[in-house]
Amino acid sequence: PTRASPSSSTTTPEPPAGAAGLDGNERWNSGRSTAQWADDWVSIARRYRDNPRVVGADLYNEVRRDTWDDPNWGLGDGHDWQAASQEAADRILTEANPDLLIVVEGINWTGIPLDGFPHERPTLTPVRTLSHTLAVSGRLVYSAHFYGYTGPRHSGATGLGETHDPRYQDMTRAQLEQTLYDQAFFVSAETGTHYTAPVWISEFGIGADETGAAPRAWFQNLTAYLAGSDADFAYWPLVGWSTTAQGAPGGDSWALLRYDSTGRRTGVLDPADWRTAPLTALTTAPGRTGPVSATPAWYQLSTDHRDHNASLRTRAAGDWDGGARKAVCPDGARLTGLGHTGGRGLCTTSDLRAPAGGHTVVRDEAYVPPGGDWATGYTKLQCPAGQFLIGYSLRGERVSAALCAPARTALPASAGRTLWFDRGDNRPVGAGGGDFARGHYKGQCAPTEYAAGIAFTTRAASRPSPAALLCRPLP
Repeated sequence: PTRASPSSSTTTPEPPAGAAGLDGNERWNSGRSTAQWADDWVSIARRYRDNPRVVGADLYNEVRRDTWDDPNWGLGDGHDWQAASQEAADRILTEANPDLLIVVEGINWTGIPLDGFPHERPTLTPVRTLSHTLAVSGRLVYSAHFYGYTGPRHSGATGLGETHDPRYQDMTRAQLEQTLYDQAFFVSAETGTHYTAPVWISEFGIGADETGAAPRAWFQNLTAYLAGSDADFAYWPLVGWSTTAQGAPGGDSWALLRYDSTGRRTGVLDPADWRTAPLTALTTAPGRTGPVSATPAWYQLSTDHRDHNASLRTRAAGDWDGGARKAVCPDGARLTGLGHTGGRGLCTTSDLRAPAGGHTVVRDEAYVPPGGDWATGYTKLQCPAGQFLIGYSLRGERVSAALCAPARTALPASAGRTLWFDRGDNRPVGAGGGDFARGHYKGQCAPTEYAAGIAFTTRAASRPSPAALLCRPLP
């Protein structure tokens, strides 16, 4: 595949991969606003939406520190890469092409690359606690780059900007494999979590003229790990020159296929290229084929700094609680868990919703039946009969409203159970979804239940945030 991006179309040309530094392209909004960057993406996606060979959008290459500031993942400011990529992804899917795969790279570098100063290469590690839930499900792909001369805390520089942290090529095979897992591969390997998604290693490479034992061993170990993981990958670069612009020997030794000014080709198709053996083993390794069995998916909702409405049906109906921070599960999912504080929620796939009919906003106890007090002394926002929770809203910490949708089939008349989580976690043993509200108490209905209500209190010395869920058996 060929990868293109508006990363450099409105700023300055990017350097070769892996050499990215202070070049004016450190962040998606270097030299423009996040809105302008997202506008560019919408324009490009619209232009190519009828071209079946354009299957995805890699939102930005190697997000990293500029001279003064770091990118971050979830702080809600102008440097928040998680929020910006979520915004651009949703705009592409809702305004341009709902069928595109959305590729989100992790953060390539933060901090000052000097001994004694904080610095690291986060890659995809923040995804474990804050993932993306897009407006169109099944479109998210996470991405990472790996080069031997860089490292988890090594910038890849020599001389100025070099630290004494290990490079990937300094690691043993076992150390490298654990690091690769911790930085990226856990996302696809750990199934049944809110962050589970395909991972694409969209850049790796090495020179044909590399003679060092450590870099060569790194490349062999990396390709073996990619093969064993059945990973998707893209080598950088595929094609290059074997001569300079003046025709002298030189050019790009990293390219798999190199051409001189007369059109003569050299590269991995030649027995003399040492990279041929490990790359052949990688490209011929057996992998999974055929249909993939459907499994339950889990989605994290976050109201940390803004609304998180992942439902196209709810979006089309307009703002259902003006001034509040709102979170809504994707279409085809139901709300199954909430954090006591922090404003995060958990959804799981469900075919429970009726194909027609709107939603119900619940602001009071209007739908609690006589004798149905399931949380005495607490305010109970309970869905009407025949409906289930798909969303919630907050004003500060205080619960503002619950959002309910009609079920496609009759729901059992059971009163259900009250699930308290204001004094500790309350989740099923082996609960799916992962830790969707790290550092906060959280509650989650069982896989055989649906959530039908939220309870909270405004009494003195108590937090007015979600304290309990009403969990009822699924049909």
